[in-house]
Amino acid sequence: MKKSILIAVLAVTLIISFSLVSLAAEATDIPVPKGGHVKAVDKVPEEHLRLVCLMYKNNPFWFPIEEGGLAAAKYLSNFNTTVDYIIMGADLKAETVISAMETAIASKYDGIVVAPFNDGTEVVINRAVDAGIPVITMLGESSTPSKRLSFVGTDIPAFAKVQAQATIDYLGGKGKVAGITGFFSAAPHELCSNTYKEYLKENAPGIEYLGKWEGQDSADTTYNVATDIITSNPDVNIIYCNAGGPYGAAKAIQDLGLTGKVGVVGNDWIPENLKYVKTGEFVICVDQSPFGMCFDAVVTLYNYIVGGVVPPENIPTETPVLTPATYDELIGE
Repeated sequence: MKKSILIAVLAVTLIISFSLVSLAAEATDIPVPKGGHVKAVDKVPEEHLRLVCLMYKNNPFWFPIEEGGLAAAKYLSNFNTTVDYIIMGADLKAETVISAMETAIASKYDGIVVAPFNDGTEVVINRAVDAGIPVITMLGESSTPSKRLSFVGTDIPAFAKVQAQATIDYLGGKGKVAGITGFFSAAPHELCSNTYKEYLKENAPGIEYLGKWEGQDSADTTYNVATDIITSNPDVNIIYCNAGGPYGAAKAIQDLGLTGKVGVVGNDWIPENLKYVKTGEFVICVDQSPFGMCFDAVVTLYNYIVGGVVPPENIPTETPVLTPATYDELIGE
């Protein structure tokens, strides 16, 4: 009897193992979607894997982020894995991240991808890692280091310097620039805007930086702030927007009839921004590859958990530059 039971157990084990191998072989034939760069390892977890993406949603920039997360969920569904894409809210606040992370820890997810942004979030990230849940951060994180596995996103200082140098080239080293950031409380927003300002100061003394305002990642707020800036500073040449909603500033310039006299320097090749690059109000637009950023972060986490593939500490995204002059070449119709 015992021998029969042992043979039966071995048979079931072999069937399961064979099924997993077959599943892995089939899954590896599934192509990575356009915009993604990371392929899943040739291995399927024996137990169902549960990952979660914790993101914000307060402006159109988050649409391709969400598309990347959902594409990763569809892709990894072939690998015995579920990916839940959860929107934490609209306001970039530490308490929002902490609450969402604590829920994810209590739900015993196998891995977490999160956009933490604010100082103080490193504490809950460390709590997750200490509980055996690996964490990959994305887009921006606390200025205080955490135990996260990797950061996927823009190399913020390098990104800001690209924007600043493009501004210098556009203005010929002379002019006036006003800055609109997302949230003063968001560490990556502050790092980006301060790096941009310092680069101008060090490399273009002929450019005057008029100050920094808060746009709250909102196109409507950015529209109003840009209008006030231009009204108070009629000789301003560039409005630098380093966060969400820069097309609000572009619309303000268009509505004021100042196309060609005032320009926007900002982020992200999303339809709302591209519209104004084409018409000339958005003079420098640098992308962050948001779809690939989220897709790659999720699959990188999967590869670490399932295949033991340790990623680099930082995985920078591509940052191509677009101007009205290069619109047809890079975007077309």
